[in-house]
Parts: sequence; C-alpha cells; structure tokens
Amino acid sequence: MIGRVVEIGGQGRFLSLDRGFLVISQQGSEIGRTPIDDISALIGNAHGLSYSNNVLVALAERGAPFVLCGKQHRPVALLWPVEGHHRQAARMDGQWRASQTLKKRLWKQLIQAKISGQAAVLAHVGESGKAVARYVGKVRVGDPSNVEGQAARAYWLLLFGKAFRRDRSADGINALLNYGYTVLRALVARHVMAAGLHPGIPLHHANAGNPMRLVDDLMEPFRPLVDVWVWRLHTDGCEQVDTHAKRELALLAARTLHLPEGRSAVANAVQRYVQSLAHLLECGKGMPQLCDISVEALKSIWEGDWRVEAEAEDD
Repeated sequence: MIGRVVEIGGQGRFLSLDRGFLVISQQGSEIGRTPIDDISALIGNAHGLSYSNNVLVALAERGAPFVLCGKQHRPVALLWPVEGHHRQAARMDGQWRASQTLKKRLWKQLIQAKISGQAAVLAHVGESGKAVARYVGKVRVGDPSNVEGQAARAYWLLLFGKAFRRDRSADGINALLNYGYTVLRALVARHVMAAGLHPGIPLHHANAGNPMRLVDDLMEPFRPLVDVWVWRLHTDGCEQVDTHAKRELALLAARTLHLPEGRSAVANAVQRYVQSLAHLLECGKGMPQLCDISVEALKSIWEGDWRVEAEAEDD
C-alpha cells in the first residue's frame, strides 16, 4: 500500500492517538482523524503545534518519519526510529565499509540521472533540453568539477525564466519548491529507514550538521518530479504555498510513472532504488538502477488514476 503524506498546517492544532487513528484537535474539539497505519510520513508545518508522546511512538514503530518545518517550509528536524529493518546493523556496517571509489561512482550515477531528468522536464514544458542534457556526459566519478551546479544554473533559467534565482529563503516559486522537496525528503527518508540504512551516513553530502545526508543524496534524481509539478502550479497562477498547492505536492508519492518496465508509483520507484542500494552496500554486489525520468514518464503523471486521498490542513 502507498501511504499518505499528511501535513498539519493549521495553527494551534493538537495531535493525539485514539484506537489506531491519528486525531487532530483544536481547542478541545476534534476536527479530523486518519488511520495511523495509512500514514507514510507526517509533516508538521505550523506554529503552536503540539502532540502526544503516543503519536510519536506510533509513527516510529511504523517507520513513518515526522518532519518538522521552519521558515519557508524548510525541514529542520526529523523523528527517526532506533529500530528498523532486520538487517539494519549489517547494512549500517556496509555503509561504513563502503569505499570512496564506490561512493563516488554512486554519486556520478545519481547526478547523471538528475540532470537527465532536468532535461526531460524542459522538453516536457516546451523548452529545449539539449543545453542541459549535454552536461550528462561531462559528469565524472564523484563530480569533482561540480557539473551538477553548472547544469542547474542553465536549468533554472530555462524552466522559470532569466529573472528566477533559486533561493531557499525566498517566497513564491522558491517556497513551492521548498515544500515539494520537503515532501520528497520525507518519502525518501521513510524508505531509507525501512531499508535499514542510516540517514546520516552519506555518499556525498558532507555537512557535519546535517543528520539526513544520505537522504539528501538519494533524493537528488527525483527532484525533477517536484520541479515539473511546481512549474504546473506556477503556470496555473499559483504563487504561494496555499492549501491547493500543498494538496497537489503532497500527492507526489502516489503519482504513476509509465516506465519502460511498466507502470510504477513514485513511492515504489524510490523504494526499489533504496532497497537495491542497501543490498549493494551490505553484499558488495551489483549497481542499483534508477528509474528513467523521461518525457514519456513525465507525461504520465498528469494522467489516469494517480489521485488518492491526501490530508492537508488549512493555514
């Protein structure tokens, strides 16, 4: 089952657990509830939010991350369970043992997939993706020349115009991207936990103050899925992170991609990659295969049966 990303955005809400349900209350009155087993990730994105210890324990027992957001919808903390996959210790040992050569090869794969996805996004929205696609072949092991950054500069200008600058502290498109990436980060974090990997042992990201470095590594090739949906919201006149935008972006995990190997929800594509990576790090064999975010794959997320229930609280 593909769980729901539940976002609490209303001020002064209280979260509690009642007979298997997450209950949302305000000023002593219940305003909503959802089965705790259906929750893939919980995002706290409001002032005055409080919750019972039972809620946090229930989420941890199910491997569902609780992401706390700060200014401009940026994640600042995440609840991570101490127990997870039955091979957790062996897989964490594999993370520590992994050679720098292997990590650099994996980072090259991730960045090439990300840039390829960015080129597909541009082609999908009617821009030429060739200027970005040409960077794919320039990525070397470990990306020492930061080809990722060079491609990003060209990409953002083509996707949102010459006046746009990616600024994580800004409003508008930037805030929409922040929120979408928060949803994606929570999705990837859930599967990292479920696979028995430690989110703080990275392949590439080196910020010593970031406890989610592996998650931030692995979400890179899936970022274009957020970008294309933010582009659509912006094109439709959405300029702020309102209830409509939250609902649209919170459905990322359930959207269907039409891949060469068949139909797949985004959540399943993330799960397959993370599980294959965990197997590689534990056993030292093979190379994980990322899904191909092509123009055809992007077209498919607008179509068909991807809409499932999602919860989002009003600001």
